[in-house]
Amino acid sequence: MDTKVLTGDFDLMEKSQQMLKGKYKFPSVFLTNSCTTALEMAALLVEIEPGDEVILPSFTYVSTANAFALRGAKLVFADSKLNHPNIDEDQIERLITTKTKAIVLVHYAGVACDMDKVIRIARKNNIFVIEDAAQCIDSFYKNKALGTFGDIACFSFHETKNIHCGEGGCLVINNANLVSRADRIKNKGTNRSEFMRNEVKKYEWVDLGFSSTPSAISVAFLYPQLLDIDIVQEKRKKIWNRYLKNLSIASITDKVQLPIIPDNASNNAHIFYLVCKSDTERNLLINHLKKNSIQAVFHYQSLHNSPYYLNKHNAPELPQADRYSKCLLRLPLYFDLSLKEVDFISEKIIEFYK
Repeated sequence: MDTKVLTGDFDLMEKSQQMLKGKYKFPSVFLTNSCTTALEMAALLVEIEPGDEVILPSFTYVSTANAFALRGAKLVFADSKLNHPNIDEDQIERLITTKTKAIVLVHYAGVACDMDKVIRIARKNNIFVIEDAAQCIDSFYKNKALGTFGDIACFSFHETKNIHCGEGGCLVINNANLVSRADRIKNKGTNRSEFMRNEVKKYEWVDLGFSSTPSAISVAFLYPQLLDIDIVQEKRKKIWNRYLKNLSIASITDKVQLPIIPDNASNNAHIFYLVCKSDTERNLLINHLKKNSIQAVFHYQSLHNSPYYLNKHNAPELPQADRYSKCLLRLPLYFDLSLKEVDFISEKIIEFYK
């Protein structure tokens, strides 16, 4: 507040971007006012046009799809895996046509998709890869940060994320050919940055663009959390691991699916979830926990079965996406949650299944 500058272009924004670049080896970072805006910028950057096809998971938040639908793309939904809500990478190649422009990945709960397989498919078919890394801050695949694999990655700093500023996000550009245009797009389609660097004489409208920069207040809220991210992550992982330890008993594992972390992926402890046998069972468990003052909630509803999509297309058969929509339950997980409270929640889940 003392700077009297409340717009986004100020010292702390550059410091935040440099921190993200340094810690996670992101080549180029642009803070945005949301991950949704970052996704919409990504769709513009790869020049999605009417008639183009984009492959993406059905089990995801609507922003993943909206960004490309707004540019006129045909959405081609893929199913999730049997053992994890992430996209089933083995389905991707058969969904590719001559019109496919991009593959959009969602690393659910901050757990990496098989990036070797996806990148190999994309390069073979000359298709862009966009990582919807909304939940992925401080997540890795084979010791390399998520968000560094695709041509573009989009992160969220929404208040539900591990670190946040209420509403916020960032756009990461790994494809060097897209950097200069990304800078213009984030400046509302102008060459403002070039003008400020004295590279051009006029500050003009040169492209399409977005008002994407977060306010200085938002960035000032985010910056100290970036400084403390290791502390935040250590606490969240303790909570996540306590849940896993408490619930990895026969009376639970025989009845629900617990989250898994593949050997090639890390765990950033964004979400701890259970997958029940049916929606009826899940709803009964939600009510049981609610009676004990515990708020546990379901998650995404399959986009291929959404009213908006069904009004325009016939829904494909995607049984795993539907199963996660009906059966997945998220347990409380936030920085101030005590291990004693985690034990209480676990006890009530065990009690329900007895």
